[in-house]
Amino acid sequence: MMNQYDVIIIGGGIAGLQAAIQLGRYKHSIAVIDSNDGRSSICRSYHNILGWPDGVSGETLRSLGKMQAERYGVSFVHNEVLKAEKGDEAFQLFCRDGETYTAKRLLFATGVKDNIPPIKNMNKCLGLSVYVCPDCDGYEVVDKHVIVIGSGKPGANMALTLTYFTKEITFINHDWQNLDNETMDDLKKKEITYIQDDVEEILVAGESSHFVGVRLKSKDILNGDRGFLGFGGNMVRSELAKDLGIERTENKHIIVDPRTKKTNVDHVWAAGDITVHSEQTTIAMGDGMQAAIWIHKSLINEK
Repeated sequence: MMNQYDVIIIGGGIAGLQAAIQLGRYKHSIAVIDSNDGRSSICRSYHNILGWPDGVSGETLRSLGKMQAERYGVSFVHNEVLKAEKGDEAFQLFCRDGETYTAKRLLFATGVKDNIPPIKNMNKCLGLSVYVCPDCDGYEVVDKHVIVIGSGKPGANMALTLTYFTKEITFINHDWQNLDNETMDDLKKKEITYIQDDVEEILVAGESSHFVGVRLKSKDILNGDRGFLGFGGNMVRSELAKDLGIERTENKHIIVDPRTKKTNVDHVWAAGDITVHSEQTTIAMGDGMQAAIWIHKSLINEK
């Protein structure tokens, strides 16, 4: 079965949804193909977004965004694109369930998948009292005792970054990665408590999602007010783009024109964390809007 559209957006997170809404308002035929496991689905309380002073979850934004896009006729497909090919007049996308889709234009909004270890109670606290982004949630730990669970240099850097917000920080080197002498000296200068051990469990208050500390593999218990993660190895979801010949940086982010969000491949755009790694919802929205405007311009110019 062949499903034909003017534009297919791969990824239904914040950037993809904003682009879908705008392109729907241009009255193009649009499909969003999404596997529903993007990073915005794990963020349950954004507090730095205009208009949401009491916070808003990624799930709420995604749900509202999908509903809004559907009002403009945008189709949503819960699937995973395994392969993309460029033909003479259109792109072909081959999905996990065997379905094939074609589009005149593509927008990659597949984002980044965070490296989050499978520690007990992690999902219960994630985005509420255990955080991953200091720009988003550093304010939430002002003058609190923060326990940074991380791996080697990325974890140490997270702990050092958080000294802007609080002076009471414990860094647990969960993966036992070696740290150079300079980094160890930096931790000491900032009076960051350093522990090398595995975290077995996040401790919560009763049945809540409120972080109160951790239990280590050694069975020691450390009390704290909030948690932060500092693991490297986040996965940039740009392999499909690579197969189309799209230029990427060394860390696999897609290179785009800063004004139009267009890639080096004709009729292909990219938006959101897959391009800039800013990890900011508001920037992802802006990226999606910019890409949509220039995709529209290319379609009407063609006509």
